[in-house]
Amino acid sequence: MIEIVTALVRDPHGHVPLVRKRGTASFMQPGGKREPGESDLESLARELSEELGCGLVPGSASKLGIFEAPAANEPGQRVRAAIYAARLEGVISCKAEIEDHVWIDPREPGDTPLAPLTRDTVLPLAQSLNESDQAL
Repeated sequence: MIEIVTALVRDPHGHVPLVRKRGTASFMQPGGKREPGESDLESLARELSEELGCGLVPGSASKLGIFEAPAANEPGQRVRAAIYAARLEGVISCKAEIEDHVWIDPREPGDTPLAPLTRDTVLPLAQSLNESDQAL
């Protein structure tokens, strides 16, 4: 089981940012694995800074739950994700292993290739949030 922490971020229109790691095909929500001794929010803040060059708005993160899905990039593995609704500060740009990012409408993701956790959990969660909940 791969343990990760991820952010569900939405802009004022309800669109969510997704990232694609270099050498992979699937887009997923930003986040990653905890370093030893890190809390969820410390890990999330570090991952957002490393991957997107932006930070968490202090006090904006709200835990939505822990969810499991098949891993997108590790065949035969599963991920267990602590998912937080959060707001970001700063300008999003691709850093570290992130090759690309997109903003998608969770109601109409189109043909964007999505990680199973993103497709089956994150986008439905994004649709269920009230418009005022955690907009960027």
